[in-house]
Amino acid sequence: MNVSDYTTKILLSSWIGIDQAIAAANRPQQPLQPSNKHKCDMLQPLRQWINKIKVSDRKFAHRLCKLIPAQCPFERDLKLFGRTFHIPPMCKLNPLYEEVVGLRFRALCYLADECGEDITAYC
Repeated sequence: MNVSDYTTKILLSSWIGIDQAIAAANRPQQPLQPSNKHKCDMLQPLRQWINKIKVSDRKFAHRLCKLIPAQCPFERDLKLFGRTFHIPPMCKLNPLYEEVVGLRFRALCYLADECGEDITAYC
């Protein structure tokens, strides 16, 4: 490499940043990942509504504990009108599963802490 080539390289690299451009081109590219910033969750208002439900009535708490199962229901086959329908585990289908289970937990806590009831029947 002669002096004029070296001088030309220095001038070009300082003028347009060619060294940085070459280094950037040689770096492995990372795959594009979806931005969570603009993610639209259409169920968010319903999630917030369920999370804001206050359990302050004994009958309401008992109804919630009976209605919402303690565990994710297992898949089953349902026979209706001579046809068999396969139902997968409900927790995989329900996008509000965490909120509903949280509501059941609040009902159990209300019955145990505020009402002083034995909740072992619901566990």
